[in-house]
Amino acid sequence: MIRTRLYLAAFAATAALVAATSLPRIGHDPFIAVALGQSRLRTLIDRLRGSTLPSGIVRTNGRIEATQVDVAAKYAGRLAEVSVKEGDPVTAGQVVARISAPEYEAKLRGAQSEVLRAQHAKAEAEAQIASRNSDLQLAQVELDRAENLAKTGAGTIQNRDQRRATYTAAAASLRAAVAQREQADFAIKTAEADVQRLKAILQDLELRAPRSGRVQYKLARAGEVVPAGSRVLTILDLHDVYMTIFLPAAQAGVLKIGDEARVVLDPLPRYVVPARISFVAADAQFTPKTVETREEREKLVFRVKLQIDPDLLRQDESRVKTGVRGLGFVRTKPDILWPADLQVQLP
Repeated sequence: MIRTRLYLAAFAATAALVAATSLPRIGHDPFIAVALGQSRLRTLIDRLRGSTLPSGIVRTNGRIEATQVDVAAKYAGRLAEVSVKEGDPVTAGQVVARISAPEYEAKLRGAQSEVLRAQHAKAEAEAQIASRNSDLQLAQVELDRAENLAKTGAGTIQNRDQRRATYTAAAASLRAAVAQREQADFAIKTAEADVQRLKAILQDLELRAPRSGRVQYKLARAGEVVPAGSRVLTILDLHDVYMTIFLPAAQAGVLKIGDEARVVLDPLPRYVVPARISFVAADAQFTPKTVETREEREKLVFRVKLQIDPDLLRQDESRVKTGVRGLGFVRTKPDILWPADLQVQLP
């Protein structure tokens, strides 16, 4: 309790100074500015204490968080460049890093050469098919003539047998040429598949941002050799920002997904940000150590997410920050109206 009073006293002194220096000069009278600052400060402190909250509205500490997306290397290699820095905005699909892989480029050239070689083999096989088909047709004509002559007695049986063997050899040569063409087709498909596979690898070696957001961490630098699966960057999805709060079962149990909520941030206590409940944990846990009071740490609580509207975030993405502390407000009774100091107020 003593620590809480000291904290409120220090906060009151700081806030009074901020209020006095940030208020416009009304008639250039400093006493009016100080009085207005003290009045707003008292309202703010009452709101933070929760003494003015009606029954059915719960206040608790919270922290702003955002979904983090890792950009990792699918294949091992040396980083040729990392084109972004921590804090830079990125858009989905933007190239943020590139891994050098001359061996894959050489393999791609080899696979492309194999495609050309297989296509050339197919062209040769088709030429052979045309030649063997002509030989087969000629052998068929000579065989028919020899059989007719043998029937009338004008030709010998030996000549007929020779023409029949020639026809059989021509048919076998045609089948061999057709098989060569099929083998060439298979070689072309195999080589083309290798080309597509190597192109996909080279495309994966260009690391792209999976979502739009802001670079939170830069975990590797150009020139470093990264193994497969290692993280290179961490990106914050600024369209998926929420406050995490913890509530006991009696309060969390009556909440519904989609219920309205309010968020008040410590750096900007004058503004009230609208939010909605997007998640309520199924299992209870002990309150994290970030909650300072011993009494709250001893309670079993449920984690709750207060999702901020993405359309609201898009209006000023440069100001969105994670890790900011503040207060989260939820209604355990949906029919309760928000009080005046918790009506939506945005910059």
